Order: sequence, then structure tokens, then C-alpha cells
Amino acid sequence: MPRDKDYMEGLTKMVRIEIDLPDDLRDDLQTVAGALGIPTLSEAALIALADWTARRKAEIDDKNPGQRYFVNEALDELIGKQSKK
Repeated sequence: MPRDKDYMEGLTKMVRIEIDLPDDLRDDLQTVAGALGIPTLSEAALIALADWTARRKAEIDDKNPGQRYFVNEALDELIGKQSKK
């Protein structure tokens, strides 16, 4: 799949999660989102969660390659899309 494809395309199921962010974390996330041209706080949070998950899974892979986890292709595209900005 091309990296410039909409990351929401092809997702078969989404789970809604509501979180309460401390004001300082919300403000920092909003600042980063604005600097990167991410239009909404919720999109920035989704990108941040995808990035965090990919990093933690990579740590797990490094510790135990037999338990490799492959990031959902849509999340992989999302991370790639944001790294190009």
C-alpha cells in the first residue's frame, strides 16, 4: 500500500476509548499536533498511541524475537505518513 494513502481506509473495526488528559499533557499534544499540521487533538492522540505501541512492541521483539508482533498495516502507514512531515 502506498504511504500517502489515508490511514483510516481499510480498517475493519475501531474501538472507542475515552481518556482524561492532564492539562499539561493536552497542551503539549496540541502544540506538537499544530507544529506537525495534524488537524485535531484526537488524530494526534491516535498517532501518539500508534507510535507508542510500535516502540513498545519493538522493545518486546528485541527481548524475545520468537514473540514478534507485527503492527497493524494501517498503523504502520500512519506512522510512516507522519514521519514524512
